[in-house]
Amino acid sequence: MSTVYKADVVVNGLGPVGLMACILLGRRGYTVHAVERWHEQYGRPRAVTFDHEIARVLGMLGIDADNDPGIEHHGDHYYWLNADDEILLEPDWISTESNGYHNRYWFNQPELERRLLVLIETLPNVHVHYGRETVSFEQDADGVTLGFREIVRGTTVVDFAEGGETGEIRASYAIGADGANSFIRRSVGLEMTDLGFLFTWLIVDTRPFEYPHYRTAHFQICDPSRPTTVVPGGPGRRRWEWMLLPGEDPVQFGSEENVWRLLEPWGMRPDTAELERAAVTRFEAKYLERWRAGRALLVGDAAHLMPPFAGEGMCAGLRDVVNLVWRLDRVLQGTADQALLDEWSNERREQAKWYIEFSVGLGEVICISDPEQAAARDARMKAEYAVQSAVGPVPTHDVLLGNGTWIADDPLAGTTSIQGRVAFRGRTGRFDDVVGRDAWFLLSAVGHETELDDTRHRILDGIGGSALTVGPAGSGARVIDIDGTYAAWFAQHDVNHLLVRPDFYVAFTARGANQLAERFDTIAASVLSDSAAADVERISA
Repeated sequence: MSTVYKADVVVNGLGPVGLMACILLGRRGYTVHAVERWHEQYGRPRAVTFDHEIARVLGMLGIDADNDPGIEHHGDHYYWLNADDEILLEPDWISTESNGYHNRYWFNQPELERRLLVLIETLPNVHVHYGRETVSFEQDADGVTLGFREIVRGTTVVDFAEGGETGEIRASYAIGADGANSFIRRSVGLEMTDLGFLFTWLIVDTRPFEYPHYRTAHFQICDPSRPTTVVPGGPGRRRWEWMLLPGEDPVQFGSEENVWRLLEPWGMRPDTAELERAAVTRFEAKYLERWRAGRALLVGDAAHLMPPFAGEGMCAGLRDVVNLVWRLDRVLQGTADQALLDEWSNERREQAKWYIEFSVGLGEVICISDPEQAAARDARMKAEYAVQSAVGPVPTHDVLLGNGTWIADDPLAGTTSIQGRVAFRGRTGRFDDVVGRDAWFLLSAVGHETELDDTRHRILDGIGGSALTVGPAGSGARVIDIDGTYAAWFAQHDVNHLLVRPDFYVAFTARGANQLAERFDTIAASVLSDSAAADVERISA
């Protein structure tokens, strides 16, 4: 039986990144059809950690990382140790970031995916097609066509079901969230740049019957005889990772017998823990130079692969989607040109490349198996730690976007925005929770609210934005800055205006009316098509 579906967007692949795309587009009212080759979500752990930025992103979905039973934070040290249990490095996984969230959280991916699926079930305009293998992809000037076939349930290889559904989805755009072997990427002829980083590790996930306590909640052992990672795996879970040494057989090393042998020194045995997953995996470093090919948009592992040493792989994929959806919304509405999608590609490529190269750099330190090289590394890092430890843990990274929809000569733009506790319309809490999110916000200090003229106010309204004053109680501000977070930030940076994008990134800051107008116009020129800008000018005339 052949079926034809019509959609605004088709999503290929339903890991966390594809699920997020479905939810964000569905909530904006678009018809979405999503295709997943398997009949149900994979039920074993994979990603186990995310950072403060993704905690804020999950808040868009109503998931509070600080108070969710499926997510945990360990206010504990993260040490890199050598073979002699000496500290080489301490990245800061303890602090709270300027957006109000902790630097590092831990979760179980299957549980998160189930949560996302429940949200999708509330969206009648989002249609999920499980057990459908994508077999063709074409595009033209007006849209894309994705062909699929139903596969047999329960098979570990693709086996098409006799008499099963055959069909196609016609959509305006396609999002390829279909992983490292992306069908969409191959169909449009894009190839990844390979940085040549390749190491093989065994990843083991357990559910201890009694949760163990070690020197710290999370640590990295830089032992040349066997580099090892020990971290949480979400509430009630623990993860271990061991690097395979040259000449070791992946099949033998990943056998259940060998897994329990490796776990035994940590107090993990068949009578003390359940083994959830053991997988031998290759860590690679690759990325696409171009993430848009016509109406095909590549996200997540379809666009980039990174070693897990920074814990940023899934994070990068979710950033891809949150950055993309507000742009695609403008394009689908006809108020922005496709150049806005190219700006997305440029922004995300450069930031993802930074994380990939950063992760590779960490791996090159961790994966040393030569004793002499390890000794030299240890001596250097211990000396550096002796100096750094007097100051505190090494601060986390604040990574700029690539050039795009932000003011490049503004030193505060292109990074994630602050968030403080505020009072607004009788409610108190984080800004996102009580004022709003997934929109443009121009925040201004009290006394500077009139520096945006009426025409630009209409432009801001037209892209779904709001202009708000932020200040102390009694100042006349629409948003009350309970802890003085915004006042301190404005004063520290000598600015009076902050424009925050729907993906929480800073588009620009400004001191006064002239700088505000100039920078606002630059952003508006990116976000609005020529015809939409002309409409604004006519209204303002």
